[in-house]
Amino acid sequence: MKISATIITHNEAANIRDACESVSWADEILVVDSESTDNTRQIAAAGGARVIINPWPGFAEQKQLAVNSAVNDWIFSLDADERVSPELRTSINELRRCSESELAAGYRLARRAFYLGRWIRGGGWYPDYQLRLFNRNLGHWGDRVIHESVVIRRGARVETLTGDLLHYSMRDTAHHRRMIEERYAPLGAQQMFREGKRTSSLRSMVAGPAAFVRSFVLKAGFRDGRAGWVIAKMAAYHASLKHSLLYKLQQRKMESQG
Repeated sequence: MKISATIITHNEAANIRDACESVSWADEILVVDSESTDNTRQIAAAGGARVIINPWPGFAEQKQLAVNSAVNDWIFSLDADERVSPELRTSINELRRCSESELAAGYRLARRAFYLGRWIRGGGWYPDYQLRLFNRNLGHWGDRVIHESVVIRRGARVETLTGDLLHYSMRDTAHHRRMIEERYAPLGAQQMFREGKRTSSLRSMVAGPAAFVRSFVLKAGFRDGRAGWVIAKMAAYHASLKHSLLYKLQQRKMESQG
């Protein structure tokens, strides 16, 4: 079982060295960079990665390009702000001793986020299972503009590995808010619109409070103290903004058809 670790980047100079070190056990490290203006590519190459430059086509498309460009059929997909925990590395190393007939088509793993100085347990942020290790002959990245995921061939076996994928995505609340405004809410609204989902002024009003209750109470965000409270507030902001943007997309379509 030879594994290619794939990482997509854009201006990730602050992260890419640690990301490459995190997957130094892989048989290949492949970085697909979308025209960074910092020294991401140079740091990645110094860390043992093979680097490809490709203009940004979208998350799923860029990750699939990395899959297609890898040397090996087994792919471990890592984001630049993620790290493989020692326990997860041990689980992967145990798999590498198995024969092909013993292996599943893909493996999912729990992702744990570090936020406001602590590892998050509640709010729907953990275990946040992600399918990141897979045989590319049996799986591919699905066609989504946000929250992209690997789709495994129907009927193929998927198993869960022990050990966490450590996620250092949000530096602080300002960064969190900016990510919601610039990425998650706009792309989330586009995805909902593509899927035929629609909203209303009433739904836009209740989406935020409902998301707060779901995160802080129903998904036990209260266990994380102040961090859980902030996560719930951001979830409310995200939901409210996403529905507002979706409503605007609906209005534009109606006007164009009118």
